[in-house]
Amino acid sequence: MLTAVKFVFCWIIFLIFSLPALAQNHKAENLLVVVLDGMRWQEVFTGADSVLVNNPTFTKDKEDITRKFWDNDMHNRRKKLFPFLWETIAQQGQLYGNRLLGNQVNVKNPFQLTYPGFSEMLTGYVDPAITSNRQLISQSDNVLEFVNSQKDFQGKVAVFATSDLFPYLLNRQNSKLYINADTDTFTFAGSRFRLLNQMQRLSNRPTTERPDLLTYFAAIEYLKEYRPRVLYLALGETDAFAHEGNYDQYLETSFAEDRMIKELWDLIQTLPQYKNKTTILLTCDHGRGDSIKSQWRQHGPEIKDSGQTWLAVMGPGIPSSGEVDGKEQLYQAQLAATIGAVLGYDFKPKTHRAMPSINVIAEK
Repeated sequence: MLTAVKFVFCWIIFLIFSLPALAQNHKAENLLVVVLDGMRWQEVFTGADSVLVNNPTFTKDKEDITRKFWDNDMHNRRKKLFPFLWETIAQQGQLYGNRLLGNQVNVKNPFQLTYPGFSEMLTGYVDPAITSNRQLISQSDNVLEFVNSQKDFQGKVAVFATSDLFPYLLNRQNSKLYINADTDTFTFAGSRFRLLNQMQRLSNRPTTERPDLLTYFAAIEYLKEYRPRVLYLALGETDAFAHEGNYDQYLETSFAEDRMIKELWDLIQTLPQYKNKTTILLTCDHGRGDSIKSQWRQHGPEIKDSGQTWLAVMGPGIPSSGEVDGKEQLYQAQLAATIGAVLGYDFKPKTHRAMPSINVIAEK
C-alpha cells in the first residue's frame, strides 16, 4: 500500500513539473517571418515553368536556366529551385497552397497588390483605406505592434524590408517597433553597421529599391547584435524582376533567397536563445498571372490568379505534416492571428474583426 502511495505521489510531482514544459513545446519563444514579394505558388510547388523557360522574351539564357533549374520530374524541379524549403521545411513542417492537391491560400483583399497584401497579413482583415500601393499611413492595429506590447517582447520585435511601404504600413512615427526599410541607414555603433551603410550608399539598384542582399545582411547583423524575439524580413526582388519580365533573374533570385533563409536558419541553430525555440513562417503578399497567357509579370484585380498565395511553417509544436493535400481554403488575413498564436497570444484588433488563426499547432 505504501509503495502504491509513493508511486502516485511521484507521478503527481512529475506531472506538476513536466506539464508546463510540455505546454511550452506547443508555442515558440521566437518567431522568424520571411515574405517573398510576389512569389508565385506555381514555382514554389512545381519549380521552373516550362512555358516561361522556353519563351525567349522572358528567358534570355535558356541553356543556363535549364542546367540550373530544370528537371522533367516536378518534385526534383522544385527542389532544385528551393532546396531548403523542400529538404528541410517540407520534412519538418507544413506547406499550404498547392492547388494541384486542392489546397488553396488566397488574399482576401480584392486589390491583389503589395500594400493591401502586407496590410491584410499583419492586421488580420482587409483595411478599406488601403486600396493601392500609395504611401498612405495605416491607422490599423497590426500583430507586430501587438506582440511588441506584450511584457516579454517589448523592444524585441524588428522589421527589415526592401520595400519603402513598411514605414507607412506600420505607422513608424507612432510605432515602438524597430523598422528598417529601403534607404534607411543604420545608426548603431560598430564597424559592421558602418560597412552596411557604405555598401547601401555605393550599391547600384537593379530594381527601384535597395538590393535584397543588403536587407538580408542588415537583418542578420541586427539579430547577432540585438537578439530580437520576432524578426520580420520582407524581400522584394522576386516581384521586381517579374514585373520586368526577367524570368532568368526571377528564378535566380528565388534560389538565392532560399539560400539566405537556410543560412539564417543555420545561424539560429547555433544560438542558445533561438535553437529549438524558434518558429519560421514563409509566405508571399500576392500571386501573379498565368504564364500561358503571358500575364505572369503582373498582378492586380484585373489579373486572374494573382490572389493565389502559399504558406510554409516549421517550429516548436508544429507537426511535420509536410505538403498539405486536403481540400481547404485559407486566407492571407489569417496570418495575423497565426503569428500571435504560435507565440501563445490571441491577437484581436480593436477596430475590426480579424480572421481566425490557421490551425498549424498541435493540440496540447
